[in-house]
Amino acid sequence: MSPIIFCDFDGTITLEDTFVSTVERFAPEAASRILPQIYSLSLSLQEGVHQMLEAIPSACYPEIIKLAHTYEIRPGFVELLDFLDEHHVPLVVVSGGVQGVVEGVLGDLSQRVRGIHAVKLQTHGTYCFPYSDFEGEGEMVNKLAVIEHYGEPDWILIGDSVTDLKAALAAPRVFARDRLCRYLAERGVTYDSFETFTQVRDRLSQVWR
Repeated sequence: MSPIIFCDFDGTITLEDTFVSTVERFAPEAASRILPQIYSLSLSLQEGVHQMLEAIPSACYPEIIKLAHTYEIRPGFVELLDFLDEHHVPLVVVSGGVQGVVEGVLGDLSQRVRGIHAVKLQTHGTYCFPYSDFEGEGEMVNKLAVIEHYGEPDWILIGDSVTDLKAALAAPRVFARDRLCRYLAERGVTYDSFETFTQVRDRLSQVWR
């Protein structure tokens, strides 16, 4: 039975946290007030993301998508996809960020992943309205629910921050960077640290040899 990899997007596939960049640019007051509460785990992701995205005027959405094409992908991601293809291991993108941004950054690489699950935005009203097919349990995108949807007991998580914490605590194996390393270390959870996807590929090559 082959494993399946669930990979975060903002700050994981991308070099910078594109969700944070988006809310800081288009809803700066809300971002400065809410992000620290989310990082300290005193405010749920579900509530905080709703508040921040609902502070962004719908008229800004085209500019948000335009900016998506300026974000850089972390080194080694394409090489990791090549390696996973060789081993017939699918990768699913699971993001607490905006679906349109994820798709805009990935471009043609979207065709190479098994699925993309992220926050969708309705822009019919004056302000953006976020929703998700997997909203619940205090999260805009309940990553554990996405993982359960795929029904594969052997899975790996790659992530970097608070949106990955619940899934990381349940994952058989975790590749972590940035804030997620600290959250896991504080809880005594073992993980593989990484900065580039080449490191992830090389570690998986050792494990699967």
